[in-house]
Amino acid sequence: MLRCVTTGPNHPGDHPVRAAEDPAPTGEDLAALLTRLLEETGDKTQKELAEAAGIKYPTLNAWMNRTRGTSRINPDDLRALTNILRGWGADVVTRQLFEAAGRPVPGPTDEEREQRLLDIYRQLPTKGQRALIQSAEAMLAGARASQ
Repeated sequence: MLRCVTTGPNHPGDHPVRAAEDPAPTGEDLAALLTRLLEETGDKTQKELAEAAGIKYPTLNAWMNRTRGTSRINPDDLRALTNILRGWGADVVTRQLFEAAGRPVPGPTDEEREQRLLDIYRQLPTKGQRALIQSAEAMLAGARASQ
């Protein structure tokens, strides 16, 4: 049986993540995870990853060589690493990098929630899309009226 967990505080509309879909071996630290993910990308280097993610190469290199702690990594850096690695074909989710760095896993960002809503909208037939728009407009009108 698959157990569903969320990536942060449970809020209506947050997307559950299936624990069984996590491709990372348990106990993998950030250095091991990044090394494995770079191998998945084929020919990408630490230097290319640092540059693409907007992280100084010596900083990324220190994380990967375990000469610098990971407890103070900026959450935006972990998200940037995830986005770059996924763009390069690696099978990774943001939660994995946060867990590997020993950081609390945040809930989905506004952008991730918007993307989820857009994905759902695109999968609906035209009639369902119209109903979703009407529902959203009614929710907005209700929110404005209660202000």
